[in-house]
Amino acid sequence: MKFLIPGGSGQVGRILTRALLREGHECVVLSRHPARTEPGSSLRSLAWDGRTLGAWTQELEDTDVVINLAGRTVDCRYSPGNLREMMRSRVESTRVVGQAIAAARVPPRVWLQASTATIYAHRFDRANDEASGIIGGHEPDAPKLWGKSVDIALAWEAELAAAVTPRTRKVALRSAVTMSPDGGGVFSVLANLCRFGVGQQGNGRQYVSWMHEYDFVAAVRWIVAHDDLSGAVNLCSPFPLPNREFMGGLQAALGGRLAFRIPEWALEVGAVVLRTETELILKSRRVVPGRLLEGGFAFTYPEWPAAATELARRWRA
Repeated sequence: MKFLIPGGSGQVGRILTRALLREGHECVVLSRHPARTEPGSSLRSLAWDGRTLGAWTQELEDTDVVINLAGRTVDCRYSPGNLREMMRSRVESTRVVGQAIAAARVPPRVWLQASTATIYAHRFDRANDEASGIIGGHEPDAPKLWGKSVDIALAWEAELAAAVTPRTRKVALRSAVTMSPDGGGVFSVLANLCRFGVGQQGNGRQYVSWMHEYDFVAAVRWIVAHDDLSGAVNLCSPFPLPNREFMGGLQAALGGRLAFRIPEWALEVGAVVLRTETELILKSRRVVPGRLLEGGFAFTYPEWPAAATELARRWRA
């Protein structure tokens, strides 16, 4: 099959293209800074600006699957300018992909659109699935600034819903953090922090939703194959766990290192220094993959201890 992957030059895009190419598929990545690829390769990289139609739309005529991953990184301070760019890059790229699909003579049969598990409420009492999960933004025990992330997620999905693509199935991927040992990814960052004795963050009660890269790729493949599946789908492990257990499992996988709790005030100071936000660490993301489980999807790494052990083995290599 042929996959068109706008925004596919980031970590998740690299995970997907690596797996798809191994399976013999053709991948075309759209990027503001396209990488050089070998002539005749099954991987090509083309330029786009994420907001306007252009020569890249010609690729849609023989594309089977579109996976749009475009959007400015959320690993930044939530300044007014950064929030505008986070919103703009997601909404405009989704809009132009929808326009291109609508205009295609032979459109792709399925469009997988990145979204985020952050759309759900900060909560501890029960897990959010697609059917009964609570959308966030108005939690009394969460900082008001966290609501900005929910606003962006809602606008992102609204743009997907507004796209008129009657011949193309649409799926919103409400993804948790995808864990892989690649340098610069979340797992690598956390593993390096463990080396310096970093343990649980804050009170450690906040839930961490996550997904092993192998299960992420398998879930994408599974969604593509199930023509009856549309709308929002949670991409995450069925077993989110509190931060203290999550970090404990990571420390055990790395050899049982001595670790210290990092209080919330220290996290806030560190976030300012590193130009990021503590929402990425302190929001309780208790999310489960209801639709995947109902459909019979089989996870290879459903639980964190085994996933962390496998990831740590490759991270050390």
